Amino acid sequence: MDKVRLGIIGCGGIMNGFHAEHLKTFCDVEVVAVADPIESRRAEVAAKLGAKRQYVDHRALYEGEHELDAVYICVPPACHDGTEEPAIERGWSFLVEKPMTLCPDHADALNAAITKAGIVTQVGFQDRYLDATEMMIEQLKCMQVGMVYGYWVGGIPGVDWWRTQATSGGQVVEQNIHLVDMLRYLFGEPAVVYAAQGRGIITQEICPGYDVADYSSATITFQSGVVATLHTGCFIGDEGSGIRSGLTVIGRDQSMEYLLRDSLTIHAKKRQQYFGVRVNQGMLEDRAFIDAVKKHDPKAVRSPYCDAIKSLKLGFAINQSMESGLPVKL
Repeated sequence: MDKVRLGIIGCGGIMNGFHAEHLKTFCDVEVVAVADPIESRRAEVAAKLGAKRQYVDHRALYEGEHELDAVYICVPPACHDGTEEPAIERGWSFLVEKPMTLCPDHADALNAAITKAGIVTQVGFQDRYLDATEMMIEQLKCMQVGMVYGYWVGGIPGVDWWRTQATSGGQVVEQNIHLVDMLRYLFGEPAVVYAAQGRGIITQEICPGYDVADYSSATITFQSGVVATLHTGCFIGDEGSGIRSGLTVIGRDQSMEYLLRDSLTIHAKKRQQYFGVRVNQGMLEDRAFIDAVKKHDPKAVRSPYCDAIKSLKLGFAINQSMESGLPVKL
């Protein structure tokens, strides 16, 4: 195909301020239609991407469009009610932002349908496209890793649905799932996870309706024997605290310090090598998806649904352990 005909479902921040900025530079993409319940948002994205038609929601888009090649699905975690199934039934590929759903059974059903349909899917784990990630993978080939610790600590995003467990899945599943996925991408499949959580810093006076954990820590033992500890927190105030998110990998003869989407420093034999991130990982993610759609090749992306579902389930397992106080085997 000369051009990939796209539909957009969800025109909020991750679409308008991220994917749309990439898509508008692709000469082999035609955005045909957009859907969003907020008129101003869908109008802005339609204008930015040159979409011919606008719809009030995904159901209207699926009813009105019949000749798309793919759709982008960028909706809040609790809003995946019929957003993927019609695309799968029509044989349309899709890119969906994380987390793809808050229901494990729903994820399993979608994964089975995707596999049967043979369509291209990409989940928004953008960090798989970082040059820093590629460098870590190369370094790990000659590292004997013992332990890893990671951290994603910041404030509360400014959208109402994020601050409640029922609509976001909590910070681990909605936000720190990026590092959850990176741990899997680097170290393989987990065997068991044990997690604890804490509350009390963020009050209802500070954030009305808030009910997610203020902070948590999860220890993940991988099948390879690597042990990783992942810290998560959203209690940092407006002034911040100098905390920077990322991963530290400690091996027998060297270590790596990755600062989220910023840099990688390798420490070995009394020397250190610093590498600043040089790529636009989101641009590469979107480009890979479009190219895979054009080639009809589900394996040409780094985060297909069939793999991303494993990171989602690890996030669910961390939540389960936090709530029960018990280890969870995977």
